[in-house]
Amino acid sequence: MSLNIIKSDITTMNVDAIVNAANTNLKMGSGVCGAIFKAADASNLQAACDNLAPIKTGEAVLTQGFKLPAKYIIHTAGPIYRGGKCGEEKLLHDSYTNSLTCAVKNNCNSIAFPLISSGVYGYPKIEALQIAISAIREFIQEHDIEVFLIIFDDDLFMQALSLGGMT
Repeated sequence: MSLNIIKSDITTMNVDAIVNAANTNLKMGSGVCGAIFKAADASNLQAACDNLAPIKTGEAVLTQGFKLPAKYIIHTAGPIYRGGKCGEEKLLHDSYTNSLTCAVKNNCNSIAFPLISSGVYGYPKIEALQIAISAIREFIQEHDIEVFLIIFDDDLFMQALSLGGMT
């Protein structure tokens, strides 16, 4: 379908699923993960995550959205950036692809992603953005799903638009 890059708060997105940039233990973290937990109902979400944990880097699992507008939360563990020489690019690509596959398998027509691994996990933002756009574009060529990539940073948002993120 399409890839839309927007500046928004992922916890307010009215889509079938939002993606949580999770840790492998699926514990409430900081940044976007913490915001999602707080908005969804942290105690119920943590209980649901505890039943699915741990996951491997690049994998994706699904919980209900609890108090979010989104029906589901797809949790994926992106890679910690270690200089780009430890398979991080493939693992980050897998995080997007596996999240999208999970969404399609659960009959989702729309999904919103944060920029996975670009916060405390240290992935360089432009590289993370390029991988996200590439993985999403590859997937939507063969699957009918509307994808939103949520960019919070103003400068990065403008760079995302220049990379041709609107399709």
